Amino acid sequence: MTAAPHMLDKRDWTVDDVASLPEDLHYELINGRLALSPSPMPFHQFVGNEILYALRIRRPREFFLSTDQSILVDSRNEPRPDVVVMRRTGANRTPVLAADVLLVVEVISPESTTRDRQDKRKLYAYAGIPTYWIVDPLAERVTFTQLLLSPGGAYHQHVQTDGLVTIDQPWEVTLDLPEWTRERDEIRKDARPDG
Repeated sequence: MTAAPHMLDKRDWTVDDVASLPEDLHYELINGRLALSPSPMPFHQFVGNEILYALRIRRPREFFLSTDQSILVDSRNEPRPDVVVMRRTGANRTPVLAADVLLVVEVISPESTTRDRQDKRKLYAYAGIPTYWIVDPLAERVTFTQLLLSPGGAYHQHVQTDGLVTIDQPWEVTLDLPEWTRERDEIRKDARPDG
């Protein structure tokens, strides 16, 4: 690791501090706390890719899609959602400015449940990101929650389902949650005993 050893003991990090970390280190900065994550499970990546593909089908040209993209919220916050929809005009930098982000998607993992459902919900609302999707592949059936930013600056739940769903924000997108559940269950059934 190229970061100075004393930085690893810091209790309150800033965006400037994380700028010196290795590029391949998977981190997020949430409220001054550095969160390091292991490589995601293959099914987690599958869900993120399926969302990306579904968004891409009808994507207007003025928007750009990215995965695992850092977003600059303020000096103490640089989250890294699984999928990001941003204005094309802001897609030539990293971290991306929160003002250029239209939608963030988080796919829940065992170590991110509280952070994605609570901390990031508040953070993305504070950043003014209009739409937040949470996909939970850990539930009995894979679930999708669409949160929309209200005029008062808080998210309200617009859709929650484990079925086939077509939504119209940020544009028309269809997500086949039952198919994702079947895929996940088959992977679990076919898993080697040592995995």
